[in-house]
Amino acid sequence: MRVLLVEDDPLLGDGIKTALIRAGYSVDWLLRGGDAMMALRTEDFSVVILDLGLPDIDGLEVLAEIRRRSRLPVLILTARDAVEERIRGLDAGADDYVLKPFDLQELLARLRVVTRRAEGRASQELALGRLAIDEAQHRVSWQGQEVRLGRREFALLLELARHPDKVLPRSRLESLLYGWGEEVESNALEVHVHHLRRKLDKKLIATVRGIGYRLDSRVA
Repeated sequence: MRVLLVEDDPLLGDGIKTALIRAGYSVDWLLRGGDAMMALRTEDFSVVILDLGLPDIDGLEVLAEIRRRSRLPVLILTARDAVEERIRGLDAGADDYVLKPFDLQELLARLRVVTRRAEGRASQELALGRLAIDEAQHRVSWQGQEVRLGRREFALLLELARHPDKVLPRSRLESLLYGWGEEVESNALEVHVHHLRRKLDKKLIATVRGIGYRLDSRVA
């Protein structure tokens, strides 16, 4: 899952980015609202974490731009604790609100909630046949047995399982696994797919030549 983090505080932004990467997310971090709006026009993200007090424009302007284009989940971060301010953000289309200062574990939990809500899921566990994925605990089981996955293997499997039987383009999967500035070897995605097939079932993930990959629900 690829997160766009828009936060102008260097220390806070670095702390959030580090926590998100450890939790298995791919993170792109920007400090200015204008840059965020440009990125949203050209890149695919799964969710946005948006500070309101940005140095160039108000975060609510960024939120308005997002809502003109999509229903992308948006989690707002702000030190504005007045009830009226929170209402403004929610009415403008935010999916949830986190007040500064906050606990990083709470932020991660709320992030999982808004993404599940966007997918129409109530539970943190995604079950598909013999495959079960616990998003919060980063646990995967296959036929009732726990399977250990690397961070990017987990992220790739989760993204494919969120869209069973749908072909996900290679470019989209790579962008969800690797943020800006990260070196991606030409066969990195194939290596992750190979490991998942070896650990789960070699027929679970199908290659659609020239396009990408899909998770076969009939195998799961």
